Amino acid sequence: MTRLLGVDLGTRRVGLAVAEAGDERARPLATMARRRTPAADAEALARIASANGIDEVIVGLPLDMSGSEGTAAAAAREWATAIAQQTGLPVRLRDERLSSHVAESRVGPPGRGRAGGPPGPVRRAAHRARIDRAAAAVILEDELAARRRENPGERVGDPGPDLSQEDA
Repeated sequence: MTRLLGVDLGTRRVGLAVAEAGDERARPLATMARRRTPAADAEALARIASANGIDEVIVGLPLDMSGSEGTAAAAAREWATAIAQQTGLPVRLRDERLSSHVAESRVGPPGRGRAGGPPGPVRRAAHRARIDRAAAAVILEDELAARRRENPGERVGDPGPDLSQEDA
């Protein structure tokens, strides 16, 4: 069975989740810090993919709420292309609108600090990392649902988008 890696790409961190192609749910896996270059990200991602038996990568595409592509989507496409070229793994793009919002509702608010006050910087960073992993799981679950409807995401390198509004 095909093992998938879901990716929530951020400017500072990359949330990761895994699932089998026939599953309905994805499992948050890890959050890795972004490297200086896509090539360095690809190297780190290739190690994680190898360790987890990954066959295919699903990268969230941050479309605007209108469905149009802005600078973040262009950067995600460029990054996904570099990952595909450097890892040799098939990479697909999946509309990720509202994935972080859903992830935040799954994870819940951050815990309180030691004295009951606001959380400190370490606790805030850990909470953001959990949200990144959960967002990757949401993206991957959207792809799994689309595949059940026979509407997989756009494969990087293929012409034309396959990011239907109904999959958001």
